[in-house]
Amino acid sequence: MSVDREQVLRSAASLLTRKATATMDEVARAAGISRATLHRHFAGRDALVRALEELGIRQLEAALDAARLNEGPAVDAVRRLVAQAEPVAGFLAFLVTENQLFEGDEMHQGWSRIDDRVSALFRRGQEAGEFRIDLSPAWLTEALYGLIGSGAWAVQDGRLAAKDFQYMVAELLLGGARRSVEK
Repeated sequence: MSVDREQVLRSAASLLTRKATATMDEVARAAGISRATLHRHFAGRDALVRALEELGIRQLEAALDAARLNEGPAVDAVRRLVAQAEPVAGFLAFLVTENQLFEGDEMHQGWSRIDDRVSALFRRGQEAGEFRIDLSPAWLTEALYGLIGSGAWAVQDGRLAAKDFQYMVAELLLGGARRSVEK
């Protein structure tokens, strides 16, 4: 029987989103394979997390593409981005907590590509007069990531209704980011 590596990764992502401390045994059970089979594909937790990082970056880049960040007002693009990121928010929140992914010189270039695209959205909004210019695009990008991750955890813990995720995340960010016109 051949093992679908992508399905194993999706099962691992699903489990680790709910239980970040899951063991390799638990990951194997969630994927419906033996621990030995899991180790043939991923030598250990580090290798599994690196493969999950690759999957997460692909999923987030697909969400960025689907959000059409360069179309229409930047405020609307932020709302589309939150909506497109919602299905993978918990998984991304897990990846952000994996310090090994962000230490040293070996950080995956996909994170920089994602940061650049999101920062460009905020910069575009600033240049169009939609967003405050006293908050840097890098800071707005980090704030967006933080709210998406916190929203995912709040939904997972039952403190936020899933149906409210998009509204709560987008409106809190935009409420602080929008440029107000002084009279």
